[in-house]
Amino acid sequence: QVQLVESGGGLVHPGGSLRLSCAASGFTSDHYAIGWFRQAPGKEREGVACISTLDDGTDYAHSVKGRFAISRDSGKNTFYLSMNSQKAEDTAVYYCAADLRDSLVRGCSADYYDAWGQGTQVSVWS
Repeated sequence: QVQLVESGGGLVHPGGSLRLSCAASGFTSDHYAIGWFRQAPGKEREGVACISTLDDGTDYAHSVKGRFAISRDSGKNTFYLSMNSQKAEDTAVYYCAADLRDSLVRGCSADYYDAWGQGTQVSVWS
């Protein structure tokens, strides 16, 4: 059974940085896609950044390009979301999710992701 455990959320001032971690386990395949998603109160869940463990291809939401970076440590089976130059609109619960049906990034849409972590809160405020 796939398990995804996020950590690293917290409170940050505008312009600051945070790094989220997602510890992944229980996969039966060596290749899959991992995505970071977020959901703010009253808003739909949106894809932030996704990465393929097959070709390391990535995809980012337009709103975070140049500020956020997704990466992975294959030895630890851990995935990261480095968030820089944070803005108030980045405030949300951030989720890590796995696409178990395809190893390539398919547009970083929540519709493609099957397994989800419990989420971690990120709050950006002054």
